Amino acid sequence: MSPNANLYAIIERALIEHAAVPVFELAGGKIISRDELRRQTDYMAGALIAAGVQPGDRITVQAEKSVALVSLYLAALKVGAVFHPLNSAYTAAEVAYFLADAEPALVVAPAARLKEIEPTARQHDVRAVFTLEADGSGTLAQAAAAATPVAEACVRDTDDLAALLYTSGTTGRSKGAMITHGNLSSNAAALIEIWGLATGETLIHALPIYHVHGLFVALNTALLGGLKMIWQQTFDAKAVLAQLPRAQIMMGVPTYYARLLAEPGLDRERCADVRLFVSGSAPLLAETHAAFRQRTGHAILERYGMTETGMIASNPLRGDRIAGTVGFALPGVAVRIADDQGGDLPVGETGMVEVKGPNVFKGYWRLPEKTRDEFRADGYFITGDQGVLAGDGRLSLVGRAKDLIITGGLNVYPSEIEQALNALPGVGESAVIGVPHADFGEAVVAVLVASSAGAVVPSEADVIATLSQRLAKFKCPKRVVVLAELPRNSMGKVSKADLRARYKTLLA
Repeated sequence: MSPNANLYAIIERALIEHAAVPVFELAGGKIISRDELRRQTDYMAGALIAAGVQPGDRITVQAEKSVALVSLYLAALKVGAVFHPLNSAYTAAEVAYFLADAEPALVVAPAARLKEIEPTARQHDVRAVFTLEADGSGTLAQAAAAATPVAEACVRDTDDLAALLYTSGTTGRSKGAMITHGNLSSNAAALIEIWGLATGETLIHALPIYHVHGLFVALNTALLGGLKMIWQQTFDAKAVLAQLPRAQIMMGVPTYYARLLAEPGLDRERCADVRLFVSGSAPLLAETHAAFRQRTGHAILERYGMTETGMIASNPLRGDRIAGTVGFALPGVAVRIADDQGGDLPVGETGMVEVKGPNVFKGYWRLPEKTRDEFRADGYFITGDQGVLAGDGRLSLVGRAKDLIITGGLNVYPSEIEQALNALPGVGESAVIGVPHADFGEAVVAVLVASSAGAVVPSEADVIATLSQRLAKFKCPKRVVVLAELPRNSMGKVSKADLRARYKTLLA
């Protein structure tokens, strides 16, 4: 009989094997053991089963980072459910879309937003709505305390769904990427191998866990590799700086490293015991890479991945970490550069980055045609990123085919914002672009055209204030520009490349 491929079954074995190593150190020095995390997970799994959750059911979760949220994630895996995390900044209107599309059996929401979310949940036949907060009625903590703990993990195959993470494209409609148990376990094992993660090492975990980086890259590898995590609710440069002498590993987005460089206490002595700084989720500026190395003596290791694939490539643990490149394909992962028809391009030529391997997702939730469009006949996934391979196999990214904006490590899709802008009175057309920003890597800028010669376009302050009521804060424009007309190419398509060039120093 084949071993259980349920990711939690694999994690549980690692938790038992590394039981002597604490799993979390919280603010104030409180320690959570691996045994305690297992116990919490068993009771949380019991609460899910008592609420009627079945294998394959989706569990939609919008909650702040906490150990309880980790227990919920692990419990969802344990009972064979599909974990569907949402950015805690999403508005009620945004959450409503996800509930309609994912059709979850159970929803976990912030206590302060239960009254907004419960009517939508009922509309979509959600069986139960809970909160993770410890106090008050309707809490998962109460349900778990009264539940019968679950001893055995539900049997899952590598191809069974473990998570549903939403991403988007040029249409603006968010798509659910179906992530399997095999995707997650294979990717974590590859990262542990290539980064040399060792039992007993300490990782500073300051990333959010609604995102691939914090949830799958950092958390899964720490749980499977026997690492202790210094658990920080959010990234605070001073707090991270204080913990660096006690850590061997830090994972972050480029914004984190830019903010650390702004701290005068960042130096070689403070980083003496750290052996690995990892950056991802957005391109790391060469200037940041060079400045960090000069100040600390450490070359940040940049890696490359996406929601649909997990991690694809990484700069080497041993060897040159070249700024502006994302390194080599992970073990078991194949990367090629292709032309528009999927044909291999020679070394040194720029084309579409395509990837194949056990890390690649199963497809888009309930979108079989879109899934077919994004895969070649030979199984390679079309990433949408433009890149080039060197003779030694090192990958460099040169652009994003879909005009994706990555700000502070979070994906922003222009079409969603443009739809909101175009609905404003006085706005005839809009174009949303990303421009360089010293802190966030990229920032959102909106370019507007009036609906007619006499129309009054709302002021920058009014546009930002209105959109902030409809969209998560990270999606809202930092600046708004009004033009008489948008630049276009010979085919009449708006030239966002021209706009990016024109406003590249707007936030410098």
